[in-house]
Amino acid sequence: MRPSKRDELVRKALEVFYREGFHATGMDRLSEETGISKTTMFKHFRSKEELILAVLRLRDQDFRNWLFRRMEQAGAPQAQLLAMFDALAEWFSSPRFRSCMFIKAASEYPDPGHPIHAQAAEHKRLLCLQLSKLTAEAGARDSVQLARALLLLKEGAIVTAHMGHETDPAGDAKVVAAKLISDSLT
Repeated sequence: MRPSKRDELVRKALEVFYREGFHATGMDRLSEETGISKTTMFKHFRSKEELILAVLRLRDQDFRNWLFRRMEQAGAPQAQLLAMFDALAEWFSSPRFRSCMFIKAASEYPDPGHPIHAQAAEHKRLLCLQLSKLTAEAGARDSVQLARALLLLKEGAIVTAHMGHETDPAGDAKVVAAKLISDSLT
């Protein structure tokens, strides 16, 4: 099935916003980069913020589907938790890696009550829920605490990869994650 003009706009806008940032990218720039007229954009979205929210929803869906599929390939819950860091290493080594779109969104829209900030926070909440499920399945004494710690390691690895001052932030985080997981299961 051919994607709709709206879907095409959201996909193309995702690429531009991810590369350039939200505030730095105006509607004129989006029109130029996507090849979609501003009239068509405003036909589908009343504002740039509505478009950003649609982009974040798509990125959330795409990222979580990719990450969880990659993790599931590892098998047992404990292995899945560690596989998250292998998946991150793959992402970080991609020439298209530009850090986390949700960290960027929350930074550019710092008010926690702003819908864009809230959408970014929701992505992280959903990741933590999945990690909590896996840590419980792995038999962790305090599955929620372990999930939060693993999420912190994941986020720290993303920021470190973005900053570029370490050679293997995902591998470094995986070493710490393995220790945390081992300690929580004994």
